[in-house]
Amino acid sequence: MSLAIVHSRAQVGVEAPAVTVEAHLANGLPSLALVGLPETAVKESKDRVRSAILNSAFDFPPRRITLNLAPADLPKDGGRFDLAIALGILAASGQVPATALEQLECLGELALSGAVRPVRGVLPAALAARAAGRTLVVPKANAEEASLASGLAVIAVEHLLELAAHLNGQTPIAPYQAQGLLRRSLPYPDLAEVQGQVAAKRALLVAAAGSHNLLLTGPPGTGKTLLASRLPGLLPPLDEQEALEVAAIHSVASHTPLDAWPQRPFRNPHHSASGPALVGGGSRPQPGEITLAHQGVLFLDELPEFDRKVLEVLREPLESGQIIIARARDKVRFPARFQLVAAMNPCPCGFLGDPSGRCRCGAEQIQRYRGKLSGPLLDRIDLHVTVAREATALHVPPSDGADTASGAALVADARQRQIRRQGVANAFLDLPGLRQHCALHAADQGWLESACERLGLSLRAAHRVLKVARTLADLEQVEQIARSHLAEALQYRGSPQS
Repeated sequence: MSLAIVHSRAQVGVEAPAVTVEAHLANGLPSLALVGLPETAVKESKDRVRSAILNSAFDFPPRRITLNLAPADLPKDGGRFDLAIALGILAASGQVPATALEQLECLGELALSGAVRPVRGVLPAALAARAAGRTLVVPKANAEEASLASGLAVIAVEHLLELAAHLNGQTPIAPYQAQGLLRRSLPYPDLAEVQGQVAAKRALLVAAAGSHNLLLTGPPGTGKTLLASRLPGLLPPLDEQEALEVAAIHSVASHTPLDAWPQRPFRNPHHSASGPALVGGGSRPQPGEITLAHQGVLFLDELPEFDRKVLEVLREPLESGQIIIARARDKVRFPARFQLVAAMNPCPCGFLGDPSGRCRCGAEQIQRYRGKLSGPLLDRIDLHVTVAREATALHVPPSDGADTASGAALVADARQRQIRRQGVANAFLDLPGLRQHCALHAADQGWLESACERLGLSLRAAHRVLKVARTLADLEQVEQIARSHLAEALQYRGSPQS
C-alpha cells in the first residue's frame, strides 16, 4: 500500500485539535516533502524520522514521499508528530499493517536512535482521544499523565521497534496500567501562626468561603503576605474535574511530565512582570500567570508597583474566567478562573496613619501612588481590608483559636451549601442567580439601596456586596440574609482610594 493515514493531535492553548498525518509513496527521484503549515521543529522531523527508521533496522523507502499534516490551515509545531510520521512511512511502505493504525492516536518525539522521547501537552490530547474513542500511543514517560483520562486505553512505548513489533503482532503491548500519581498532602502554612489580625483573618475566611477577591492594605511588616499565603490551606481540595483542568494547564506549560496530583495553585509574580507574562502570549501563545493560577490563588504583592496597563488586563478575566489571546492567524483561549488576593501600602513610604508619625509623604505623592489603581479594577475586588500594626511581642501564642484546620472545615461546609443550592461559589453567581438566592426582605432592600447611594457604590459593587452577604450567611448556616450580614459586607467595601 502506498498511502497510509495516522491520527495525532496538535496543541492550541489547552486544547488538542485532531491532526491526520497522511503518507504517500510515489515513483520518482527519492525525496521527502512535508506540507500542512509545519513550523521549524516539524520540518526538522524529516531528518529525525529518517535516522530513527534506519537505526531501527527498517528500510527507508527510496521513493518520492509526500507527508501531509491535515488540516492544512492549522499551524503545527514541536516534535510531537515524529512518531506518527514514522509510522505513516512504515505503513505506506508495507513494513507495518496500515489497518492496525486506524484506531490509534500517536504522540512522541523520536531520537535518532529510534527512542521515543516525552512531549508536552499530553493530557489535553488524552482527553480528546478518549472523546474520540481511540487508543493513545505515548512515550512511556508520559503514560502516567495520559492515564489521568480515566477510561482511555494507553499504549506506552520507549522505542520505535517496540511499537512496530506490537503493530505486527509479534510482541503485543498490554495497555498501560496506571500506577496512580502521587497524591501529595503538602502541609499548608497554618493560620494560627499569624499573630493577632482578627479582622483580617475573618476577611480571609470570608474570601475562601465564597471565592471572593481580596485586597489587604497596611504598613510594611503587618502580615499581609503572611495572611495571603494562608489562603490555599483554607480552600477546599480540588475535585476531579478541577484537578484535570489544572493538570492540563501544567501539561501544556511545563517541560516535564506530571509527577503528582495537582493541588490548588498559588502564584506570586513579581511586580516587574509584563502584560504577556501575566495573561499569556508570545508568537505561539503560552499560558500566563493568571492561567497558571486557574482554580487557585493569584497573589499580587505591592499592587501599585505593577504597571497600570498590566493591571488593567486583569479586568476582563476577573469577570469571564478566561483569557482570549488574539493573533493574526488564530485566537487561543486559556482558562483563568482564579481568586485574586492583592496587598499594598497606604502610601509610598508605607507608614501613612502610623502612630509613630514616620510618614512624610505629601498629599500629591499619596494621590499619585493610589492613582495607579483604577476604579474599575478596585470595583471588582469584593473585600477591602486594612491590616493595622499589632503590638510587638515575640513568641506570643494565638489567642483567638483560629487555625487552618478549623477554618478549612467552616469553608468546606459553606462551599457545600453553595454547590447544593446554586452549583457555583457565591462569587460566580450571575444576575438571575443573584435575584433568586440573594433575595432580601423589603426593609433590608431599601436599607441597602440607601447605603449604596450614600457610599456612592456602583451597581456592580452593590451586587458584590450581596454576594459577600450571602457568603456571611452561609458561614453562619442560615438561609436568609440578615441586615447584620449586609452591614458587615458594606464594611468590606472601603477603598484605598478614599
